[in-house]
Amino acid sequence: MSLPRMQPQDGVAWVTGASSGIGEAVALELAARGWTVAITARRLEQLEDLARRATGLPGRIVAHAGDVTDAAAMRVVVDAIESVHGPIALAFLNAGVAPVTLPGAFDIAALETALAVNTLGAAKGLAAVLERMKPRGRGHIAVNASIAGIGGLPRAAAYGASKAATIYMCEALKFDCDRLGIRLQVVNPGFVDTPLTRRHDFSMPLLMTEAVAARRIVDGFARGGFEISFPRRLSWAVKLINLLPYPVYFRAIGWFTGRAKREQA
Repeated sequence: MSLPRMQPQDGVAWVTGASSGIGEAVALELAARGWTVAITARRLEQLEDLARRATGLPGRIVAHAGDVTDAAAMRVVVDAIESVHGPIALAFLNAGVAPVTLPGAFDIAALETALAVNTLGAAKGLAAVLERMKPRGRGHIAVNASIAGIGGLPRAAAYGASKAATIYMCEALKFDCDRLGIRLQVVNPGFVDTPLTRRHDFSMPLLMTEAVAARRIVDGFARGGFEISFPRRLSWAVKLINLLPYPVYFRAIGWFTGRAKREQA
């Protein structure tokens, strides 16, 4: 089945978690390519500031505040966007948190927050926009996960678990979305220099800027395919390591993360 590659003339783009980081950069990249981009986060003033910064770009950015952890709020936001700006053709569900699990300090509250925002927040946005796209029989939804969701990594028990659940959710829903004529993608970035990652005190190999990550993500929207994953070296390394028996896997991950720390020192 041929799935659509949505263009700016097909409707508006919707980006959640757009007040900073990858969401902000993707919103600007989409506007630079001619899209009208509706952006959502809890902090309205930051959304409005981003909308002003997009002045002069081929497209434009419009602010619609909302909390991704509130399913009713997500439906209200989607309804407002479509009533004012037209149908949502492309949704990038990106809102997220990145708690670090310190050695010997597994934090249940951090896991609950990561699941509430990263997994259930994406699910609530997806359900709201899918409800609108389904009768139209077309649309494009991309969900931001992470390479950290592909396999267990040190200090990522909460974050990685939420991203692994998000990847699985998207894999399972792809069958239904294909039948509905809706393109569903999962985005698995590596380390990106954002306000979230700047708080980390560990090595982040192949770190890239927000702008570079945004270009790769938006290019991936245009290419199609289920997964947008980068940088390729890191993505393939993690995937190959996951094919190994567990004893070898744990040794390989321990060596890899230890080597990255040594190179940073």
